[in-house]
Amino acid sequence: MNMGADQVTTLTFFRYSSLKQKLWAFWMMQFAHGPLSRTKGLQFYKLLGSGKVGFNPLPDWSVYGLLQVWENEEKANSFFDTSDLMESYQRKSTEQWTLYMGNISAKGKWSGSNPFIESNTLSEHNPYISVITRATIKLRWLIRFWNYVPTSRQPLTTNKGLVFTKGVGEAPFIQMATFSIWRDKESLMDFAYRSKAHRKAIEKTRQLDWYGEEMFSRFQPYKSMGTWNGKDPLPELRTYLK
Repeated sequence: MNMGADQVTTLTFFRYSSLKQKLWAFWMMQFAHGPLSRTKGLQFYKLLGSGKVGFNPLPDWSVYGLLQVWENEEKANSFFDTSDLMESYQRKSTEQWTLYMGNISAKGKWSGSNPFIESNTLSEHNPYISVITRATIKLRWLIRFWNYVPTSRQPLTTNKGLVFTKGVGEAPFIQMATFSIWRDKESLMDFAYRSKAHRKAIEKTRQLDWYGEEMFSRFQPYKSMGTWNGKDPLPELRTYLK
Protein backbone atom coordinates (compact mmCIF):
# COMPACT_ATOMS: atom_id res chain seq x y z
CA MET A 1 0.00 0.00 0.00
CA ASN A 2 1.42 3.37 -1.01
CA MET A 3 -0.23 6.29 0.72
CA GLY A 4 0.99 8.70 -2.00
CA ALA A 5 -0.02 12.28 -1.28
CA ASP A 6 -2.25 11.30 1.63
CA GLN A 7 -1.57 12.46 5.17
CA VAL A 8 0.35 9.81 7.11
CA THR A 9 0.56 9.25 10.88
CA THR A 10 3.59 7.54 12.40
CA LEU A 11 4.04 6.30 15.94
CA THR A 12 7.51 5.33 17.12
CA PHE A 13 8.33 3.54 20.37
CA PHE A 14 11.82 3.68 21.85
CA ARG A 15 13.19 1.38 24.53
CA TYR A 16 15.98 2.50 26.88
CA SER A 17 17.99 0.15 29.09
CA SER A 18 20.65 1.97 31.06
CA LEU A 19 20.16 4.80 33.54
CA LYS A 20 22.13 7.09 31.24
CA GLN A 21 19.80 6.29 28.33
CA LYS A 22 16.70 6.84 30.46
CA LEU A 23 17.95 10.22 31.67
CA TRP A 24 18.64 11.24 28.07
CA ALA A 25 15.13 10.17 27.02
CA PHE A 26 13.55 12.15 29.87
CA TRP A 27 15.67 15.19 28.96
CA MET A 28 14.51 14.96 25.34
CA MET A 29 10.87 15.28 26.37
CA GLN A 30 11.70 18.97 26.68
CA PHE A 31 14.55 19.51 24.24
CA ALA A 32 13.23 17.62 21.20
CA HIS A 33 10.57 20.28 20.65
CA GLY A 34 12.97 22.63 18.85
CA PRO A 35 14.09 20.21 16.11
CA LEU A 36 10.58 18.79 15.70
CA SER A 37 9.01 22.23 15.29
CA ARG A 38 11.42 22.91 12.42
CA THR A 39 10.81 19.60 10.61
CA LYS A 40 9.44 20.07 7.10
CA GLY A 41 6.14 18.41 6.38
CA LEU A 42 5.38 17.70 10.05
CA GLN A 43 1.84 18.92 10.78
CA PHE A 44 1.41 17.71 14.36
CA TYR A 45 3.46 15.82 16.92
CA LYS A 46 3.42 14.65 20.51
CA LEU A 47 6.31 13.48 22.68
CA LEU A 48 4.93 10.69 24.84
CA GLY A 49 5.93 8.99 28.03
CA SER A 50 4.46 5.61 28.90
CA GLY A 51 2.90 3.80 31.81
CA LYS A 52 3.70 0.45 33.33
CA VAL A 53 2.06 -2.75 32.10
CA GLY A 54 -1.70 -2.94 32.49
CA PHE A 55 -2.35 0.81 32.07
CA ASN A 56 -0.75 1.50 35.39
CA PRO A 57 -0.49 5.30 35.83
CA LEU A 58 3.04 5.00 37.24
CA PRO A 59 5.65 5.91 34.60
CA ASP A 60 7.61 3.31 32.68
CA TRP A 61 10.96 5.08 32.40
CA SER A 62 12.25 2.56 29.87
CA VAL A 63 9.74 3.32 27.07
CA TYR A 64 8.93 6.58 25.29
CA GLY A 65 6.92 7.35 22.18
CA LEU A 66 6.83 9.89 19.36
CA LEU A 67 3.55 10.48 17.52
CA GLN A 68 3.85 12.42 14.24
CA VAL A 69 1.37 13.50 11.57
CA TRP A 70 2.90 14.14 8.13
CA GLU A 71 1.77 15.87 4.95
CA ASN A 72 2.60 12.66 3.09
CA GLU A 73 4.72 9.53 3.28
CA GLU A 74 7.65 11.13 1.47
CA LYS A 75 8.09 13.68 4.26
CA ALA A 76 7.90 10.91 6.87
CA ASN A 77 10.48 8.79 5.05
CA SER A 78 12.83 11.74 4.76
CA PHE A 79 12.69 12.33 8.51
CA PHE A 80 13.42 8.72 9.43
CA ASP A 81 16.18 8.42 6.82
CA THR A 82 18.00 11.73 7.19
CA SER A 83 17.01 13.52 10.43
CA ASP A 84 19.81 14.18 12.91
CA LEU A 85 17.22 14.03 15.68
CA MET A 86 16.06 10.57 14.66
CA GLU A 87 19.66 9.42 14.32
CA SER A 88 20.23 10.51 17.93
CA TYR A 89 17.12 8.66 19.11
CA GLN A 90 18.21 5.50 17.33
CA ARG A 91 21.74 5.72 18.69
CA LYS A 92 20.66 6.40 22.28
CA SER A 93 17.91 3.75 22.49
CA THR A 94 18.33 -0.01 22.53
CA GLU A 95 15.25 -0.77 20.42
CA GLN A 96 12.92 1.17 18.14
CA TRP A 97 9.68 0.36 16.36
CA THR A 98 7.79 2.63 13.95
CA LEU A 99 4.31 2.09 12.56
CA TYR A 100 2.96 3.97 9.51
CA MET A 101 -0.82 4.50 9.53
CA GLY A 102 -3.58 6.00 7.42
CA ASN A 103 -6.50 7.54 9.28
CA ILE A 104 -9.90 5.82 9.15
CA SER A 105 -11.78 8.22 11.45
CA ALA A 106 -11.16 10.65 14.28
CA LYS A 107 -13.60 12.21 16.73
CA GLY A 108 -12.86 14.84 19.36
CA LYS A 109 -9.89 17.14 19.89
CA TRP A 110 -6.25 16.86 20.89
CA SER A 111 -4.76 20.08 22.27
CA GLY A 112 -7.69 22.01 20.89
CA SER A 113 -7.90 20.56 17.39
CA ASN A 114 -8.33 17.40 15.35
CA PRO A 115 -5.02 16.82 13.50
CA PHE A 116 -6.09 13.71 11.57
CA ILE A 117 -7.46 13.73 8.02
CA GLU A 118 -9.26 10.65 6.74
CA SER A 119 -7.19 8.76 4.19
CA ASN A 120 -8.42 8.25 0.63
CA THR A 121 -6.17 5.27 -0.08
CA LEU A 122 -7.03 2.69 2.56
CA SER A 123 -6.73 -0.92 1.45
CA GLU A 124 -9.85 -3.08 1.60
CA HIS A 125 -7.60 -6.14 1.87
CA ASN A 126 -5.78 -5.02 5.02
CA PRO A 127 -7.85 -6.09 8.07
CA TYR A 128 -5.65 -4.54 10.81
CA ILE A 129 -6.91 -1.60 12.85
CA SER A 130 -4.96 0.56 15.28
CA VAL A 131 -6.64 2.83 17.80
CA ILE A 132 -5.54 5.88 19.76
CA THR A 133 -7.77 7.05 22.59
CA ARG A 134 -6.62 10.19 24.33
CA ALA A 135 -8.06 12.26 27.18
CA THR A 136 -7.28 14.99 29.66
CA ILE A 137 -8.75 13.91 32.99
CA LYS A 138 -10.38 16.52 35.18
CA LEU A 139 -8.48 16.93 38.44
CA ARG A 140 -11.48 16.25 40.66
CA TRP A 141 -11.95 12.83 39.05
CA LEU A 142 -8.33 11.63 39.01
CA ILE A 143 -8.49 9.16 41.90
CA ARG A 144 -11.85 7.70 40.92
CA PHE A 145 -10.77 7.35 37.28
CA TRP A 146 -7.54 5.48 37.98
CA ASN A 147 -9.26 3.25 40.53
CA TYR A 148 -11.67 2.17 37.81
CA VAL A 149 -9.13 1.58 35.03
CA PRO A 150 -8.19 -2.04 35.98
CA THR A 151 -11.85 -3.08 35.80
CA SER A 152 -12.49 -1.47 32.42
CA ARG A 153 -9.31 -2.90 30.87
CA GLN A 154 -9.63 -6.47 32.16
CA PRO A 155 -11.30 -7.82 28.96
CA LEU A 156 -8.19 -6.86 26.98
CA THR A 157 -6.25 -9.74 28.52
CA THR A 158 -8.66 -12.33 27.11
CA ASN A 159 -9.18 -10.84 23.64
CA LYS A 160 -7.30 -12.98 21.14
CA GLY A 161 -7.59 -10.30 18.47
CA LEU A 162 -5.41 -7.83 20.37
CA VAL A 163 -1.95 -7.64 18.77
CA PHE A 164 -0.32 -4.87 20.82
CA THR A 165 -1.25 -2.31 23.43
CA LYS A 166 0.55 0.36 25.44
CA GLY A 167 -0.53 3.17 27.71
CA VAL A 168 1.11 6.48 26.82
CA GLY A 169 0.64 10.15 27.63
CA GLU A 170 1.96 13.68 27.60
CA ALA A 171 1.84 14.08 31.37
CA PRO A 172 1.54 11.39 34.08
CA PHE A 173 -1.92 10.78 35.57
CA ILE A 174 -3.65 13.75 33.87
CA GLN A 175 -3.06 13.52 30.11
CA MET A 176 -3.28 9.89 29.14
CA ALA A 177 -3.72 7.89 25.95
CA THR A 178 -3.89 4.26 24.93
CA PHE A 179 -2.59 2.77 21.73
CA SER A 180 -3.78 -0.62 20.57
CA ILE A 181 -3.58 -2.77 17.43
CA TRP A 182 -6.28 -5.29 16.50
CA ARG A 183 -6.27 -8.12 13.97
CA ASP A 184 -9.58 -6.99 12.51
CA LYS A 185 -12.63 -4.82 13.08
CA GLU A 186 -14.55 -7.68 14.69
CA SER A 187 -11.96 -8.04 17.47
CA LEU A 188 -12.12 -4.32 18.21
CA MET A 189 -15.92 -4.30 18.22
CA ASP A 190 -15.96 -7.30 20.53
CA PHE A 191 -13.97 -5.36 23.11
CA ALA A 192 -15.55 -1.94 22.59
CA TYR A 193 -19.24 -2.86 22.50
CA ARG A 194 -19.72 -6.46 23.64
CA SER A 195 -17.57 -6.27 26.76
CA LYS A 196 -19.74 -5.50 29.80
CA ALA A 197 -16.83 -3.91 31.68
CA HIS A 198 -15.96 -1.60 28.80
CA ARG A 199 -19.60 -0.66 28.18
CA LYS A 200 -19.91 0.24 31.86
CA ALA A 201 -16.79 2.39 31.57
CA ILE A 202 -18.36 4.28 28.65
CA GLU A 203 -21.51 4.85 30.71
CA LYS A 204 -19.47 6.17 33.64
CA THR A 205 -17.64 8.54 31.30
CA ARG A 206 -20.95 9.99 30.14
CA GLN A 207 -22.41 10.17 33.64
CA LEU A 208 -19.44 11.71 35.42
CA ASP A 209 -18.01 13.76 32.54
CA TRP A 210 -14.48 13.12 33.83
CA TYR A 211 -12.65 14.23 30.67
CA GLY A 212 -11.78 17.85 29.97
CA GLU A 213 -10.83 16.92 26.40
CA GLU A 214 -10.95 13.63 24.56
CA MET A 215 -10.27 12.06 21.17
CA PHE A 216 -10.94 8.65 19.66
CA SER A 217 -9.20 7.83 16.40
CA ARG A 218 -8.88 4.71 14.25
CA PHE A 219 -6.18 3.97 11.73
CA GLN A 220 -5.14 1.36 9.21
CA PRO A 221 -1.51 0.40 9.91
CA TYR A 222 0.29 -0.42 6.67
CA LYS A 223 4.04 -0.38 7.29
CA SER A 224 6.09 -1.61 10.25
CA MET A 225 9.77 -0.79 10.74
CA GLY A 226 12.12 -2.04 13.44
CA THR A 227 11.46 -4.45 16.29
CA TRP A 228 9.78 -4.64 19.68
CA ASN A 229 10.84 -7.27 22.18
CA GLY A 230 13.23 -8.53 19.54
CA LYS A 231 10.78 -9.01 16.66
CA ASP A 232 8.51 -7.16 14.24
CA PRO A 233 5.07 -7.13 15.90
CA LEU A 234 3.34 -6.91 12.51
CA PRO A 235 5.33 -8.80 9.86
CA GLU A 236 2.04 -9.57 8.06
CA LEU A 237 1.79 -5.95 6.91
CA ARG A 238 4.38 -6.67 4.22
CA THR A 239 1.65 -8.66 2.47
CA TYR A 240 -0.37 -5.49 1.86
CA LEU A 241 2.49 -3.27 0.63
CA LYS A 242 2.61 -2.54 -3.09
